[in-house]
Amino acid sequence: MEVVASAPGKVLVAGGYLVLERPNPGLVLSTTARFYAIVRPIHDELSPDSWAWAWADVKVTSPQLSREAAYKLSIKNSTLQLTSARESTNPFVEQAIQFSIAAAKVSITDKEKKDALDKLLLRGLNITILGSNDFYSYRKQIEARGLPLTPEVLLSLPPFCSITFNSEVANGTGEICKPEVAKTGLGSSAAMTASVVAALLHYLGAVNLSCSGQSSSVTATGRDFDFVHAIAQSAHCIAQGKIGSGFDVSAAVYGSHRYTRFSPEILSSAQVRSPG
Repeated sequence: MEVVASAPGKVLVAGGYLVLERPNPGLVLSTTARFYAIVRPIHDELSPDSWAWAWADVKVTSPQLSREAAYKLSIKNSTLQLTSARESTNPFVEQAIQFSIAAAKVSITDKEKKDALDKLLLRGLNITILGSNDFYSYRKQIEARGLPLTPEVLLSLPPFCSITFNSEVANGTGEICKPEVAKTGLGSSAAMTASVVAALLHYLGAVNLSCSGQSSSVTATGRDFDFVHAIAQSAHCIAQGKIGSGFDVSAAVYGSHRYTRFSPEILSSAQVRSPG
């Protein structure tokens, strides 16, 4: 089984910093730029002794960044332990995985569904993450080719084009700053977090999200979207180390809408009890 989920970027049209104070509203629009998370099993079949395993394999791949990370997942605690990585890991992805698995385990109470969830975990999680080109700046690549900086040239780039990093530079203190990805400010971390959470919760059976291109009478309910939103907000806040306005994650789940911030106290306890 393979599950693909996507979530859009955002633009805050009205509200600015005022949305940080409840009940001030803001108007947020979703974009055509989207993040995609693909979840599939690592192992085709379960080993006969898999019932005794305490750990499962998790692999996260970002082809655009040429990055791959391997983890061991604690079946009991839903926590990740890094085993290998080509580069630094992404805390937003890690928290999205841990929160999604923990939430799926708590929300599924039927014994048969719980057994099915455990079997899915024991087969391992192979997660691939892709982001639309609009989330990133390709200025350097275009200039290196001697091409003009025009919308037409940007549109000519292949989908999910490889991403380059800004060069290492010295800051005011003389320290060397690590290379960073040049972004366009469309809420890439929120869209990525939401897509990973949605894909995992659907894959594990905690929600039923609508499946485009498939004949199915099952469509996502408000409860499903609310559940994805709650887990994505929690994971995103823990990953960034603070409780932000949340409009970017909200847009990634619900699309364009009039946004009012949730009460920060709701997530304060989550920062203390976060997985890992």
